[in-house]
Amino acid sequence: MTTRDYHLSEPALPQLISSGGGANQTRVRAYNERLVLSVVRRQSGLSKAEIARHTGLSAQTVSVIMRSLEKDQLLTRGAPVRGKVGQPSVPMHLNPDAVLSFGVKIGRRSADMVLMDFVGRIRLQLHRTYPFPMPDAILAFVTEGISELEGRMTGQERESVAGIGIAAPFELWNWAEEVGAPSGTMDAWREFDLQAEVAASVAYPVYLQNDATSACGAELVFGVGARYPDFVYFYIGSFIGGGIVLNSAVFVGRTGTAGAIGPLPVRNKHGETCQLLEIASIFVLENLLRERGIDPQPLWYSADEWIDFGAPMELWIKDCADALAQAIVASVSILDFSAAVIDGGFPGWVRRRLVQATSAAVERLDLQGIVKPDIIEGAVGAQARAIGGASLPIFARYLIDQSVLFKDMDNAEGT
Repeated sequence: MTTRDYHLSEPALPQLISSGGGANQTRVRAYNERLVLSVVRRQSGLSKAEIARHTGLSAQTVSVIMRSLEKDQLLTRGAPVRGKVGQPSVPMHLNPDAVLSFGVKIGRRSADMVLMDFVGRIRLQLHRTYPFPMPDAILAFVTEGISELEGRMTGQERESVAGIGIAAPFELWNWAEEVGAPSGTMDAWREFDLQAEVAASVAYPVYLQNDATSACGAELVFGVGARYPDFVYFYIGSFIGGGIVLNSAVFVGRTGTAGAIGPLPVRNKHGETCQLLEIASIFVLENLLRERGIDPQPLWYSADEWIDFGAPMELWIKDCADALAQAIVASVSILDFSAAVIDGGFPGWVRRRLVQATSAAVERLDLQGIVKPDIIEGAVGAQARAIGGASLPIFARYLIDQSVLFKDMDNAEGT
């Protein structure tokens, strides 16, 4: 599978949309229009004067842009705010119905598809589990899933779709043994171009990004990013992944693997050095349950269907917390993050217990010379990867925050 991401320089943008789009998607918005949309997305309810101040554009230019965006139904007016000197101000909001996007998460145990609106709300979703992912089955899930969701949408909703964003682990053939795939089976991914195959099968533009990077971007855009411009992000799925946010942008580094998180060296409970992913991953909990004769399948049905597995889960949370604490201290010793954000493919009550245990574990470490960051729960939740994927077409075509989810990674390898 290739690891291409698109450059989002202004001249390249039209090439991204040549294969699809509806009435409102016939062209990529001009830069100043996307600037206005981006500001309104960040701070919904701004008036025209406030938008002009935030963008640095003249009031006249903003007026022209807003008329255009209202005409295309991308912006809607709120109720006028009265009681101040002069004319009442009119708050502007993104129209949730104006742009929709499909997001697909490909995991090592399950896949999800969502239909997301312009303000980040999930409208529809599908979920599928499997022992391990294979290219043909994943392609069928995407194409059949798109068809199924389209059948539940109105004609206007179908016309409003900006594209499909796929969030998937790069090099899916790695760790095949750990997920129980027969030897060599997942090598089929080595020559399978998921992005190209999906693009050849659907009528929408297709975007691809690493799953953990997508989740981190979703957290930045729809979660804690408004409060923390810098944070280290941990997403615990089948394997752990993550990301780094600096100055309100996802930082991917020279080769695109910055913030991979999983390879960080930590000590396990036996004092042995291993990689973080060997402790803080759901597949470890799966193995703990299987060793005790407990069916681990509920782990992959849906985050909402998890049950409290008792002692094995307590052990897993403790071991994860101890390892995450080491990773957080190591990360903060290099970059002075204001927060460490923990999320994953599990329900909120598991996330809450894990965050509490991790915060306590950090306190037990030697913190001399560093300032403990806020250790907080992710706000997006189990669907962060799919939401991050769904954000890709929207940011590419309507907003200017490309640095959040898109980087120059033509030759990069992800985790």
